[in-house]
Amino acid sequence: MTSYRLLIVALAAFAAAPAFANPDLAKTKNCMGCHAIDKKLVGPGFKEIAAKYAGQKGMDAKLAAKIIHGGSGAWGTMPMPPNAVSEQEAATLAKWVLAQK
Repeated sequence: MTSYRLLIVALAAFAAAPAFANPDLAKTKNCMGCHAIDKKLVGPGFKEIAAKYAGQKGMDAKLAAKIIHGGSGAWGTMPMPPNAVSEQEAATLAKWVLAQK
């Protein structure tokens, strides 16, 4: 019975854990089709995004919303299309992007 409870606790912790953000998640979600870590492709590099928004409170939530819904005007005339990501994936990606140095 104790091992069953331990299994339930472990599974609950795993299910509640946020997705681990790294370049693999960005590749899986096709972010790397338009962005690179340290240079402009179609859109700005992740390091450039992080530098522009460094220290701005609430930027992780704003960037997550932009990842989900798309946007335009912040980086020129090329719009960023909406992306098929969950809210959790978008939040994880936004935090990862903003952590690039």
